[in-house]
Amino acid sequence: MTERNIHAGLPFTDDDETIARALEDVSIPTLMLSMVHMTGDPEILRGALKPAGLFINEVQGFMSEDDKAEIRRQALDVIRAYRDAGCVPAAPPDRALIQEMMSFLVCEPVSDEYVPLMLEELELGGGDSRRVDFDDVDETARGQFPVVVVGCGMSGLLAGIRLKQAGIPFTIIEKNPGVGGTWWENQYPGCRVDVGNHFYCYSFEPSDHWSEFFAQQPELQKYFDDVMDKHAVRDSVRWETEVVGARWIESDSRWAVRTRDKDGNEEELDARAVISAVGQLNRPALPDIAGRDNFRGPSFHSSRWNHDVDYKGKRVAVIGAGASGFQIVPTIAPDVAELTVFQRTAQWMFPNPSYHDKVGPGVQWALRHLPFYGRWYRFLLFWPGCDGAFIAAQIDPEWPTDGNSVSAVNDATREVFTDWIKSQIEDDPELLEKVIPDYPATGKRTLQDNGSWLKALTRDNVELVRKGIARIEADAIVDDDGKRYEVDIIVYATGFQANRFLFPIEVVGRDGVVLSQHWGDEPKAYLGISVPGFPNLFCMYGPGTNLASGGSLIFHSECQMRYISGCIKQLIAGDHRAMEPRETVHDEYFERTQRELEGLVWTHPSITHSWYKNASGRIHILSPWRLVDYWDWTRSPSLEDFDIT
Repeated sequence: MTERNIHAGLPFTDDDETIARALEDVSIPTLMLSMVHMTGDPEILRGALKPAGLFINEVQGFMSEDDKAEIRRQALDVIRAYRDAGCVPAAPPDRALIQEMMSFLVCEPVSDEYVPLMLEELELGGGDSRRVDFDDVDETARGQFPVVVVGCGMSGLLAGIRLKQAGIPFTIIEKNPGVGGTWWENQYPGCRVDVGNHFYCYSFEPSDHWSEFFAQQPELQKYFDDVMDKHAVRDSVRWETEVVGARWIESDSRWAVRTRDKDGNEEELDARAVISAVGQLNRPALPDIAGRDNFRGPSFHSSRWNHDVDYKGKRVAVIGAGASGFQIVPTIAPDVAELTVFQRTAQWMFPNPSYHDKVGPGVQWALRHLPFYGRWYRFLLFWPGCDGAFIAAQIDPEWPTDGNSVSAVNDATREVFTDWIKSQIEDDPELLEKVIPDYPATGKRTLQDNGSWLKALTRDNVELVRKGIARIEADAIVDDDGKRYEVDIIVYATGFQANRFLFPIEVVGRDGVVLSQHWGDEPKAYLGISVPGFPNLFCMYGPGTNLASGGSLIFHSECQMRYISGCIKQLIAGDHRAMEPRETVHDEYFERTQRELEGLVWTHPSITHSWYKNASGRIHILSPWRLVDYWDWTRSPSLEDFDIT
C-alpha cells in the first residue's frame, strides 16, 4: 500500500455542518486550490470568481463577501464528495498546472525563474527536498567525521537534525538551558514573531497547531522543543555550556573546541568541522549612558527580562522603541502607573490589522484535513514577502536626493505608511510630529502594527520622549533638556551587538590568525558561510545574511544548511582533510555584496542610527540578494570555489 503524502491531509468523516462552519475561517483563494487537488479539475480557477489582488499578510485576496460565500457553497459540495469517496486526492497536477495555480493565488504571473524554488517550497510530493542524501557515502567514514555545532537556536537545531539524518556524529553546545535561541532568551511581555507562523517554521515540519497567526514566544519556543524531540536531537546537546574558543590544528586537520559549563569546568572537544549557529541577535547591547550603574531600582535588558520584578502599578521607563520596545510598551501600558518611552528615532510601521489575531478552528481543521491547503497557504504568505519587496528598497539614481524617499515606489510606500499612522492619531498633531520618521520607508526594520503601538502612546499614563538621555540618577532619568523623569524600573530595549559575529568566542584559524581581529569592523564570508584561512568552519546566519526586505530566516537557514551539508559530504566522500573558499572568490563576492548594498535604501545617508550599520556607517550584516538568487547559489557547493586539502 502506498504511504499517504503527509501534505494530503488526514482523512475525515466530519458532517456537513462541521465542514461548513470550518469554511467560515479559511483563506478562500487557498481553499480554491485545495479543491483542484480534490477534484483534479482546474476549471474553478478559470472562471469569474478569483482573488483581485495580493498584499503581504492579506490571505483573502480582496474578494467580495458574495464571491467568498459562493466559493464556500461550491467547496462544501466538493468536500462532501471528497469525504464520501474516502478522502483520496486526485492525481498530482503537472508542472504547467502548478505554475497556473501559483499565479492564480498571488494574482500575478509567477515567472519560470521562480517555479523551481516555489516547487521546492511547496513539496507537493511530500518529501523533504532540502535534505542532502548521504546514503552513497561510506557509513564508517561518516562516523569518523565529528562535528561541533555552536548554538541550539533555530539554525543550530536545524544543523543537528540534518547531521543526524546524515549519520554524522555531532555535539551541539548551547549556553542556555533550553532550545530556541532568541525564542528562549526573549521572554519579555508581548514578545511575538513578525513573520506569519505558517511560513516561519521548518519547511519539513509544518504545524497545524498555531493558536495565533503571529505566535508569541512561549508557543514558538515549544515548537522548537517539540521538533527537537521528534528528531531525537536533545541527547546530543550540552546545555548551559559555552564555547569559549576554537583553534584549527593544521597537523591533524581538526578543530580543538574549548567549552566551559555553568560550573566553570572546561573541556576540549575534537571536531573535523565546526558549524557556528550563534545568531546575530543574542548578545545584548547596553547604551553607554552616564550614571547607568547608579540607578537603585530594578533594571534589565529586554532579552534578560526579570520576571521576579512586578511592574504593575510602578513607574516604568523603556529605553528604546525598536522591535522589542514596540511590543513591550502596548503590553505593559495598561498595568503600570506611568510609562515613559525614550525613543531615539521614529520607526516606520507596516499596516497589519491581523497581527494579534487568533487562528480560528476552521483554519486548523483545513490545515489538518484539506489536501495541500497548508502548502498553498505557506506559499501565499511567502510570495508577497519574497523578492517583490526589493523594488521599494532600490535607490533610483535619478530620484531627487533632498527628500525622504529613494524612488517613486519608495515614495508611494512612504505615503501608505504615513496615511496609516495619520489615520490613528490625526487629532494629536504633537504626537504625530514625533512618530512620523524623517528617513525613507523601509530604510530601517519596518515593524508590524495593528494599531496597538499608537493606541498605547495616547494613553494618559504614557509619554513618548524623543530627546536624548543626558544621565541616569538613582531614581530618575534626565533628558538632554534637563527634564527629570522619576522611575521605579528601567527596561533597556536597546538591541544587540549585531556586528560582532561569533562574539565573544576566540576562533583561531591557519597560522594563528584570530577571526575577530581578521574581521575587525568588517565581518565577511563567502555566501555568509565560509572564510579563507578558517578551514571546515561554516556559519549559519553569518555576515551578510540578515533579511531586511522579506523572506524568513528559517528559509535562509535551510538554504545554508543544505550548502553546508553538501560541503561536508564532499569532504567525507572525497576523503579530503579540509576545505576553505578561495580568497579571490571570497573577495569578489564581498565586493559584489557591497556594491549591491550601495544601491539599496538601508545605506541612505539620512539613516544615522541603525543596527544595520557598523560604527563606520557601513553595512555588513544584511543580504542585498534576491531570495531566488541566494537559493540557487546555495543548492550545492561548487568545488571550484574552494581550496581543498
